[in-house]
Amino acid sequence: MQEVAETLRGGGLVAFPTETVYGLGADAENPAAVARIFAVKGRPADHPLIVHIANRDQITRWAEDTPPAAWRLARRYWPGPLTLILRRACRVSDIVTGGQDTVGLRVPDHPLALALLEAFGGGIAAPSANRFGRVSPTTAAHVREELGDVLDLVLDGGPCRVGIESTIVDLSGHQPRLLRPGAITIAEIEAVLEQPIAQPGNDAPRAPGMLRSHYAPKTPVCLVPATDLEAEARRRLAQGQRVAVLAMPATLLAEACLRQDLPTHPAGWARELYARLRALDAQSFDCFLIEAPPMVADWQAVRDRLERAASAHGASGEFAPMGRQPF
Repeated sequence: MQEVAETLRGGGLVAFPTETVYGLGADAENPAAVARIFAVKGRPADHPLIVHIANRDQITRWAEDTPPAAWRLARRYWPGPLTLILRRACRVSDIVTGGQDTVGLRVPDHPLALALLEAFGGGIAAPSANRFGRVSPTTAAHVREELGDVLDLVLDGGPCRVGIESTIVDLSGHQPRLLRPGAITIAEIEAVLEQPIAQPGNDAPRAPGMLRSHYAPKTPVCLVPATDLEAEARRRLAQGQRVAVLAMPATLLAEACLRQDLPTHPAGWARELYARLRALDAQSFDCFLIEAPPMVADWQAVRDRLERAASAHGASGEFAPMGRQPF
């Protein structure tokens, strides 16, 4: 681990596991190293990065005027899949924040990530270790397939336990706002803070995963209600398309398409979704039909990722009778 830490201190890029997805890490206080992240990913320069830290005591190194709400959430959920957006300290580089006056901070809940942060001693700026806008990696093999030729090191910590990116809560203003749903739900955050969480407005800070199109495989994705899934599969098969379907076990489907059953609970979907999409993407299908998750709070994070994945291919990625529905 000291060798990995020295790689970071020397301006290197290191992919490492977290409980959510694999991160592409660089020394957050080395602008040249952070610039390599943007170049490798093809990431827009105004798209901020999350700084990973070893423990909540390090918040004050990266943020100023930290509100009580941040300390309450950090005590409850760190280490864990929660990113807090706070007013940045003067030491934080513009390249990390996308030129904003806020910074995203997180303590990951993975033993290798925490060991690396302890050995390194500083903050590690790390988005997901994949090309910008594509499906996030949940294994070291995913990272090596996509970025292995341009990284200095890849730490293999096995499959990610959560499988989708962290919940992001903005605490830089007067009222907490949810910028990205994740495994930690709005209800859980509201219970800790004992106040409602607002949705982002036009004045919300930019944060990872807020673009309309994101998390997308190369193959077009179409979200379809369970009641329409069999008919839509048959229609596309009749057109000569190669169709792969991800659905819950009880959903009826046309026999000629490739079917993969997903768990019936949101945590299971989240844990398996990206790996399934990556594996299917290598098989030259014309489209993925995915059963639309329920429009309830527990499924918000999974549905968010799927809707953004479907938007990557425009109208061809959406099922006309449903379209995009709000939460």
